Amino acid sequence: MILWITIIPICNNHRGIEKHAGVHEVYVQYLKCSRCGTIYRLEDKPVMCRKKDLGRLDIIYDYEAIKEAISLDEIKKRDKNMWRYKEFLPVPDEKYIVSLGEGYTPLIKAKRLAEHLGLKNLYLKEETRNPTGSFKDRCMSVSVSMAKYFGFKRAAVASSGNAAAALAAYGARAGIEVYAFVPDFAGYGKIAQLLFYGAKVFRVKWTEAEDPTVKMMRLLAENYGFYPSPSFGPFNPYQIEGPKTIAMEIVEQLGLRVPDQVFIPTGAASLLTGVYNGFRDWNNVGWIDKYPKMVAVQPEGNHPFVRAWMERADPDKIRPWEKPPETVATGLEDTFPWDGDAGLRALYRTNGYGVVVSDPEIIEAMKLLASMEGIFAEPSGAAGLAGLIKALKEGKVDRDETIVVLVTGHGLKDPDIVKKTTGDAPTITASPEEFFKAAKEFYGVNVTG
Repeated sequence: MILWITIIPICNNHRGIEKHAGVHEVYVQYLKCSRCGTIYRLEDKPVMCRKKDLGRLDIIYDYEAIKEAISLDEIKKRDKNMWRYKEFLPVPDEKYIVSLGEGYTPLIKAKRLAEHLGLKNLYLKEETRNPTGSFKDRCMSVSVSMAKYFGFKRAAVASSGNAAAALAAYGARAGIEVYAFVPDFAGYGKIAQLLFYGAKVFRVKWTEAEDPTVKMMRLLAENYGFYPSPSFGPFNPYQIEGPKTIAMEIVEQLGLRVPDQVFIPTGAASLLTGVYNGFRDWNNVGWIDKYPKMVAVQPEGNHPFVRAWMERADPDKIRPWEKPPETVATGLEDTFPWDGDAGLRALYRTNGYGVVVSDPEIIEAMKLLASMEGIFAEPSGAAGLAGLIKALKEGKVDRDETIVVLVTGHGLKDPDIVKKTTGDAPTITASPEEFFKAAKEFYGVNVTG
């Protein structure tokens, strides 16, 4: 299938609401390239800008029509998954929705961790509860639903693992073949998921700064008609809509309150952009009237987005990282923040900021999440907490503020990293003496005293 996109002018008075009898209305007015400004209609099935300038096709909604059609009270009566917010998503008909029950993850008040850090109101948005263990399920539920609507049979993804695993799961449910390009150093926990879901997986050697997995995906999309479905916007504008529902859930779960700060692990800045857009949508329909500070957290070994924020860069002129990434947070190794333009604008508009954390700080955050709140996160998933701890030390957080930290991926995604950082368990015979000895030597515990 070849991507041909027809460009149709939009009249100023066109509301852009397409009605589908017996199902629901879609409130997409049009899509607009973030770089060249070209406008596309949803029924023309656009995925990438035809001009190939790597501009993201931002989706423009009719908020006045949404306000007339739906209320918060009605949303509260719906099933607790992300599709309760269907008016804010681009899928034109419910029959195309591909879902595994993603979304409406817990917002956990972290009492022990808050006390440890000296905070009063700390919440963890627990995205590891999604079907494949990460927030990427929200992205791929929307993306695969649109692929089904468009009629694609094959999809390609560039991913460190989580986005590919999510695409493979939703592709399996929809009957769409998935071809996954992952870095050669991707953890086997993620590879195993992909293989069991039936994806065709290819490890790609990464020897230069340019991400070779993106290169392969782009070649298949542009030359062979594959549906591109990474978790960043220039190659797929639909998946970025899924994470909007994280913001909507946070507001609902806080009793229609907006938190003061939201800490977000950041790679391509797509999650950051999506979460910001969720707060934007609800501001635009008048259900809330402010934004939280958006905080981007990146690892020392790869932080082009936070570097751009530190330099107060022009959002359209972000420099890529100059070398292959070096971090335990392999899910954040995007050497170029593909959605960095929108992400930087989100930081600027909300008076947000960026934080850079070291691998030891990330590992310490993993241990704190597990030992104090019972949440097992992969390094990328725990980076947000590492960022909060550092921001506290730097005086960027008022201890009375309401803080939300996104925990984005499950620890079983990266068992190799866990083993390297925590070691293995001792082996003993069924002997009290050996038990007492090992407890003292391995864990520093004297259980005989």
